[in-house]
Amino acid sequence: MASLRPRHAPLLRAKTEVIYARKAAETERLIEDRDRKKNWKRWGPYLSERQWGTVREDYSSDGSCWSYFPHDHARSRAYRWGEDGLLGITDRQCRLCFALALWNGSDPILKERLFGLTGPQGNHGEDVKECYYYLDSTPTHSYMKALYKYPLDEFPYARLEREASAAGIDKPEFELEDAGAFDDDNYCDVFATYAKNSPDDVIIKITVANRSAKATQLHLLPTLWFRNTWIWGCTHEGCTLKASIKAVSDREVECRHDTLDKFRFYVCPDSRGKTARMLFTENETNSMRLWNVEQYTSYTKDAFHRFVINGDEKAVNPKKRGTKVAPHFVFDLGAHEEDSVYMRLVNEKELGPDKTAEISVENAEAIISARKMEADEFYSAAIPANLDEKSQLVARQAYAGLLWSKQFYHYVVEDWLYGDKDQVAPPEGRLQGRNADWMHLFNRDVVSMPDKWEYPWYASWDLAFHMIPFARIDPQFAKDQLILFLREWYMHPNGQIPAYEFAFGDVNPPVHAWAVWRVYKMTGKRGERDQKFLARCFQKLILNFNWWVNRKDPDGKNIFAGGFLGLDNIGLFDRSKPLSPGFSLEQADGTAWMCFYCITMLDIALELALEDPVYEDMASKFFEHFVMIVDAMNQLADGHGLWNEEDGFYYDHLRRPDGGHDAMKIRSMVGLIPLYACLVLDDKKLQKLPDFKKRLKWFLEYKKGFATHITKGALEGEEFYHLLAIPTRSQLERVLDYLVDEDEFLSPYGIRSLSKVHQDKPFEYHCGGESLGVSYTPGESNTHLFGGNSNWRGPIWLCVNYLLIESLERYHYFYGDSLQVECPKGSGVKMNLREVALELCHRMSRLFLPGPDGSRPCHGDSEKYRSDPHWDELVLFYEYFHGDTGRGCGASHQTGWTAVITRCLDRCAKADVVDEP
Repeated sequence: MASLRPRHAPLLRAKTEVIYARKAAETERLIEDRDRKKNWKRWGPYLSERQWGTVREDYSSDGSCWSYFPHDHARSRAYRWGEDGLLGITDRQCRLCFALALWNGSDPILKERLFGLTGPQGNHGEDVKECYYYLDSTPTHSYMKALYKYPLDEFPYARLEREASAAGIDKPEFELEDAGAFDDDNYCDVFATYAKNSPDDVIIKITVANRSAKATQLHLLPTLWFRNTWIWGCTHEGCTLKASIKAVSDREVECRHDTLDKFRFYVCPDSRGKTARMLFTENETNSMRLWNVEQYTSYTKDAFHRFVINGDEKAVNPKKRGTKVAPHFVFDLGAHEEDSVYMRLVNEKELGPDKTAEISVENAEAIISARKMEADEFYSAAIPANLDEKSQLVARQAYAGLLWSKQFYHYVVEDWLYGDKDQVAPPEGRLQGRNADWMHLFNRDVVSMPDKWEYPWYASWDLAFHMIPFARIDPQFAKDQLILFLREWYMHPNGQIPAYEFAFGDVNPPVHAWAVWRVYKMTGKRGERDQKFLARCFQKLILNFNWWVNRKDPDGKNIFAGGFLGLDNIGLFDRSKPLSPGFSLEQADGTAWMCFYCITMLDIALELALEDPVYEDMASKFFEHFVMIVDAMNQLADGHGLWNEEDGFYYDHLRRPDGGHDAMKIRSMVGLIPLYACLVLDDKKLQKLPDFKKRLKWFLEYKKGFATHITKGALEGEEFYHLLAIPTRSQLERVLDYLVDEDEFLSPYGIRSLSKVHQDKPFEYHCGGESLGVSYTPGESNTHLFGGNSNWRGPIWLCVNYLLIESLERYHYFYGDSLQVECPKGSGVKMNLREVALELCHRMSRLFLPGPDGSRPCHGDSEKYRSDPHWDELVLFYEYFHGDTGRGCGASHQTGWTAVITRCLDRCAKADVVDEP
C-alpha cells in the first residue's frame, strides 16, 4: 500500500471560476450575446494581419505559396479568401473591413499591412519585421486598443531581407531595432482605439504621437473597404453581388452590401476643424502593374498608394464611389506632439430621424471613456486583485493579445481545389496534392489563431491551449470553439481533427479532450456545469480516439507512432516524413499522448455516468485501454518497453529492418510527457458508479499483471484512493530528479524542452552511413529540419510546461507530503509536488516581469524595453523562450498558447488554492 498524504493534511478545494457571478457591464454584454439577444461580437479584430503568402491564396502549380502571392503583390491584388490590414477590424463574416494606412514621406509604399520575411527569406523561417502591440480588449470587443510604432525614416525593407539572407541559420534574427529604425526616437506611435456604442455602432479613434525631438509630417488614411466576393464566379455561401460605397457628404459615406445592413461611415473634422478629403477606388486587382494585362477599371486596390506617393490624381474616382474609401489626413506634428482623429461606423438602423451618422468629438470621447472604464471593471474581477501592478499589466496584455488574435478564416477546400468559374483553373496536379483528401472541409468562421501574421491559420493543438485562458474571460467562446473543431464540416469523416492549413492531415498531439474537460470544469460550479456541452464533445471525441487507435498503432501493440506531433525538430528525424524502408519509430511521446487522451476520456465518462449510467460502460472501456497502454509503454511483449531502467527515463525506440531496436537516448520533453497521464479516483465517487466499481474490483483481482499500474492507498476507514499513472512512484521520482535539476531541465524560467546535459554530451546515432545528432540549442533552431523556424531542442514552451504543472498538482493530490523532492536539486530545499508546480509558475512568470534593472527576460537585452517610458510597459508573448536567458524566440505575437501565463499568475496570486485535479 502506498504511503499517502498524512490524514491531517487538508484536501485541496475545488476552485470554481465563473465570471457571470458579477454582473459588470461587459458581463451583461457577454450574456446578451450568448443568449442571442444582442449581437455584441458582430464586429471585432477578425481581420487577418497577413493574407498574402498563405496556402488558401495559393493557386500555383508547385504549392509555393510564398512566391505565388508575395508581399509586393498584396497592395495591388484582390484576395480570394480573406483580407488583411494594419490594426484593423471587420464583421464576423469579413464583408466590410477597416484598417490603417500610413506614409512617412520617405517609404516607397504605403504602410497598409505588416511586413515580414517569408519562410525561404528568413534565416529562421517566416518572421514579421514590425513593432506592434495589443494593449487591451474586452471579450465582446466593446473596447479595444492597439499600438503600431512607425519609423519616420524610410522603412528598411531591402536591408531586412539582405541581412537575413546573409546571416545564415546559426545567427540571430536581424530586427527593426538592429537596423536603427528607432534611433533618436525618430518614429511615431500610432494608437487605434475602438469603442462600441451599441453592437452596430463603433467609434474609432486614431492617435498619432510624434516621439521625435523634431517636427514631422505623417499621412494617415483610415481605410474602409468591402472584401471582394463578387468577381470570382463562386456560388458557395459568402459569394455575393458587388457591394458599393458612395459619398453622402464630404464627411460621410454610405455602404451597401447584399447580406449586411446598410452602414454609414462618418469622419469628424481634424483638430483644426478641417475636413479630410475622401478618396474612393475599387477593391480590384491592378493586373496592368502585376502582369501587364489590361484591366476593366483604372480604379484599383492600390489607388491610394498611387495617389499619395506618386501624386496620381487619376488613380481615385472623382465620382466619389467604389468599394474602398479613405479620408486623407496629413498631420504636421511638432516635436513630441500628438493629434487624434475620430470616426464612426454605424448601422443606418441606429441613426435618428435625420439619418446622419455625425457625431461630435466630445460624444465620441465620452463613449470611449465609458467603455474603457467598463473594461477596467471587468478585468478587476477576472484578474486577481492581490497580484502586483506589473503582474496585472502582463495579464491584461496577455488577454488582449488572446482576444486580438481572433480571425475570420475562410477556406472551402473543394472550391479551392477545383477553382472558380470566372478565374483561371488551378493546375490538375493539385487534385492529388495538398489537402486533396479534405474535400469536405468548409471553414468560414471566426477562429482563435496562434499568431495573425506568422500563423494566420488555425492549428488544432494550439487552439486547445488557447481555450484555457479564454474560459476565464469568455466561457461561451471557449466552448463554441472546441465544439466547432468536432463538427462534421471540420472533423474528417474518418474522425481526424484538421491539423493546420499546410497539411490538415498532419498529426497534432491529441489535447482536444483535455481542453474540453478543463473548460467544462472551469466554467461552472459543481452540480451546475454544462453537461450538454461535455456529452456533445464526448461523442465526437470517441470518433477521433478511434482514428488514433486505428491509424497510429500499426502493430496493435498499444505503442503509437503518431508522426509529427507538433514538436518539430525534437528528435533525430523529421517526424512528418516517412522513415527509410524497414525502419519505424516507437514514440514515447505519441504513446504517452494517447495515454493522456485515454485517461481524460475516462474522467469525462465517469462525470457523465453520474447523471446517466449508460456512460459507465465507456468508462470501463477507457480504463482498460489506459492500463494496456501503460503496460505496453513500461514493458512491451518483447520485454524492452520505452522505459529505460538504467537511465530512469522514457525514450523513443527506433525499430531496424533486422528486427532489432535502439533506444534514442535523448533526454527531452518526449520523456516528460508520460507524466501528464495521471488520474486520482476515490471511493466516494466510485460508490455512485456501481457498475464501474464492480469492473474495477474484478480487474484488480483477476488482472494482477496489469493491476500493478494502479496504485492504491487508504483515504479514510475502508475508502481508498486509486492513482492511475504511467510511471510508478519510483519511476516518477527518477524522472523528477532530472526535472528539478538546473543542469538538466529546470531553467530559471521553466522547464526546457531538451536537457542541458546535451550541451556537452550531444546524442549521436549512426544510421545507413549517415551520422545524426541532437545537441542542446536553447534559442532558435540551427537545423533546417521541419523548416528551421521552430525549435524544441532546448527552449521553454509554455504549453507543455502548463500540462506539467497540472500533472504535478494531481500527483500531489494523491501523494501529498509523502513525496517530496529537492528543488532545485542540490539546494537543500524540500518541496512537495504542489510546491514544485507553484515554483514553475513563478519561474515562468519571470519571463514577462521586469527584474531589478527594469528588463523583462522575454525582451532580451533591448535597452528600449528596459528604460524607455514609451516601451517599458509593452509586453510581447513569444512562441517559445531561450532556455537559459528567457529571451523570446519564434513568433512574437503567439499570445494564443503563451496566454496560459495568466493561469500561472492566478496560481501565484492564490497559492493556497489550486484547480480541482
